[in-house]
Amino acid sequence: MRHRPYTLDMPIRLPFLQTSEKKRSAPASFPILAGDSMVEVTVRRNVRARRYTLRLDRRGDGAVVTIPRRGTIAEAKAFVARHADWIAERLAARPEMAEVPVAVPIRGVVHRVEAPGSPRGRIRFLALEDGPTVEVPGEAPHVRRRLVDHLKKEARVDLASAVARHAATLGVRPTAIRLKDTTSRWGSASARGVLAFSWRLIMAPPFVLDYVAAHEVAHLKEMNHSDRFWTICERLCPATEAAKDWLKKNGAGLHRLP
Repeated sequence: MRHRPYTLDMPIRLPFLQTSEKKRSAPASFPILAGDSMVEVTVRRNVRARRYTLRLDRRGDGAVVTIPRRGTIAEAKAFVARHADWIAERLAARPEMAEVPVAVPIRGVVHRVEAPGSPRGRIRFLALEDGPTVEVPGEAPHVRRRLVDHLKKEARVDLASAVARHAATLGVRPTAIRLKDTTSRWGSASARGVLAFSWRLIMAPPFVLDYVAAHEVAHLKEMNHSDRFWTICERLCPATEAAKDWLKKNGAGLHRLP
């Protein structure tokens, strides 16, 4: 098997869980490179639309593409790609995007954000005397975006590991893992076995991310929230109740960061 370089636009697919292209559901979002940042583009279908349209999302850190009735995902991606510079310019023009975060929690531990201002370099995690620090290179307008991109990459790794572990325990086979930035739910499971998660789980303590992964994997056995479902969920993640309580108390705050 040949291995391709990993990029953020690749959905994570477990080697033993491949399905044919015909069985894959249409993506609800996809990433695109705009400037030097990866931007998540949410897909919206509108049967009344006569053409493709593009706008920034309400949060201000992504975009939304509307697909007309006879449109396709492939055409939507091409359309967005042609307007990548427009996205980059609009995002850079927003004041909040230029602000360097003071601190951000990573796996439940608050890290101070340092921006040395060097145009190049890799993000580094440092253990300094005044506490954990994440050093993000780049000019101020790009620091936040680079930090978010890195957090998404870390989330992919942790979620892929948790899903693989829980799936092996239950003997189930999810078809794909996708990252989103939804505000209404932390994860979801489709009837076709596609699991989707909020990348912001990487900011929560590990037991919280593990619970959400277990919750969605459990849905591959029980597509409901019956007593049987919760029994499976708690078997996979004994900290289920503690994680649910943590999200109830702290989850909303993750959407305001970084």
